[in-house]
Amino acid sequence: MRFDLTDLRLFLNVVEAGSLTGGAVRSHMTLASASQRVRGMEDALGTPLLTRHAQGVRATEAGRTLLHHARVVLQQMERLRGELGEYGQGLKGHVRFMCGTSALTEHLPEVLSRFLAQHPRISVDLEERASPDTVEALRAGLCDIGIVSDAIDSEGLECHTFRRDDLVLVMPRGHALAGRRRLKLAEVVGNEFVGLPADSALQQLITQHVRALGKHLAYRVRVRNFEAVCRMVEYGIGVGIVPQTAAERCARSMKIARASLADKWAERTLMACVRSSEELPLNARRMLEHLIAPVEEPARPRRAAEEARPG
Repeated sequence: MRFDLTDLRLFLNVVEAGSLTGGAVRSHMTLASASQRVRGMEDALGTPLLTRHAQGVRATEAGRTLLHHARVVLQQMERLRGELGEYGQGLKGHVRFMCGTSALTEHLPEVLSRFLAQHPRISVDLEERASPDTVEALRAGLCDIGIVSDAIDSEGLECHTFRRDDLVLVMPRGHALAGRRRLKLAEVVGNEFVGLPADSALQQLITQHVRALGKHLAYRVRVRNFEAVCRMVEYGIGVGIVPQTAAERCARSMKIARASLADKWAERTLMACVRSSEELPLNARRMLEHLIAPVEEPARPRRAAEEARPG
């Protein structure tokens, strides 16, 4: 079985057009040439790829399998062309990266800035995705590195601890629950909420667990980032769920109260995952090593008495 890129692109065009004629036009081929290529693919496989009917053609089960892999291969080839084209513009490498909302906003900016400062000719294609989508993309070879929650099934992937990322409830300081240190989601679903956009990875996670309780959240307002959530909470618009790191940062300048979420799903560790570090391109492997390197604690200043002590 030997299919070239022209075969794969033709087959994709035929299925999407719904006819051999339409696929041939999209592929800039004659109908005869397109028909011959499809027959050759079917002969090589020993099974039909298309069923013919009065309105055109439809993919068989084998055809749908080929269609899936054709899309993956063609997408990868497009990325290859794009990345190789960047070499001519002075870049030496390209890393494809996916992660969730909290990793994107709270943990990655500083880590990525250090990495890119050390490797000025490497570019990063960073995309926000929910953890299940990132895992599927890794398995399909559509990204090099993904950061996902440890609650997600990552079987078959190589995973390394990246950061602790527990979720907490933020409230106005005068809220009835502001004196509590730990709360379950079920205790707060009746409150009005401030949230992120519905398509954000973290918001999808929260919605999933609210639905598991047979409930829904009443959102007074949705905003784009954690700082905006905390600012709205400060002014009494509602309560919100954000990563602990974001809550701690915002609490230094805003009048908000915090309580840990006691639900197991809210106790999260973010994992940096790859299909196999040994198979990663060199620059992606360098980035992975940078991501999972131990975090250096900032040096604490010595107390005045220590500094005054004679050496």
